Amino acid sequence: MRVVIVGLGIQGKKRLHFAGKDAVATVDTHTAADFSRLEDLPSDRYDAALLCVPDQPKMALIRHLIAEGKHFLVEKPLFSESDDDLSALALEAQQKGVVGYTAYNHRFEPHLIRLKEVIENKSLGRIFRIRMFYGNGTARDVRDSLWRDQEAGVLPDLGSHLLDLLLFLFGHLPEPLSIQAARRFENKAFDHILCIGQGDILVELEMSLLSWRNHFVAEVYGEKGSAHISSLCKWGPSTLTLHERVLPSGRPPSHAITLTQPDPTWALEYNHFKGLVQRGSGGNLANDVEINRVLNRLRREALARFPL
Repeated sequence: MRVVIVGLGIQGKKRLHFAGKDAVATVDTHTAADFSRLEDLPSDRYDAALLCVPDQPKMALIRHLIAEGKHFLVEKPLFSESDDDLSALALEAQQKGVVGYTAYNHRFEPHLIRLKEVIENKSLGRIFRIRMFYGNGTARDVRDSLWRDQEAGVLPDLGSHLLDLLLFLFGHLPEPLSIQAARRFENKAFDHILCIGQGDILVELEMSLLSWRNHFVAEVYGEKGSAHISSLCKWGPSTLTLHERVLPSGRPPSHAITLTQPDPTWALEYNHFKGLVQRGSGGNLANDVEINRVLNRLRREALARFPL
């Protein structure tokens, strides 16, 4: 597979590294690259593009790639204020035989894969509650960015990851979700948000750009026990702890696995995308339609309830 890297920021440089010999060209308007515009790259030079660009130009670049019959991986989130836009995009890609894939690399995190297995094999029984926290310390970087510190801020940035993980773990988005709190502690846009869902499963999603130490937490409680993930491999060590419920009450037997290793998700995700392209089918744009629908609703709610 011959790929072109579009955008040579932090993400683009990572994608270039993991694409290795597959990378045949780079595109960037501000950094030294082979081309300054994707449209200038001859169509017969590549099979797929890895889009590592700000949110605003994503849709136009994707439409160009679909028209050219080129597969694409795009950095999350794939966001549009119109839900219909993404539905139409997914249909166009399908009709053209184009694999469209939005990168949510945490699906390839070892402990999250194991957590999905634990939920699916009913080890925890009926699920009562899930809590996830995703925090990093990028508030100043976002504030100093030319394009990131605007509107809903941390919600599409980190909230999109948490919504995708709900889809990954449960196959659907537990609804309804609502904004419990949204704050602008240091930035013009929201830098800390708490969402609550009070459907069949109690859902708590917290996201922050003000975490002094980058951290991730996932806790799932069920009728037979609970599962707890602390940290991701990239911020390791990462630990998964399983507790078995003791009835009528008592200290639960526990089993913990701790991983201290480099982040495996980027290579695994790229190989997954490459496999989809080689098969000529797949992609996850249908997930983006669902994530976009919920993000749009939560964005409107947050801006209305917590105006500047």
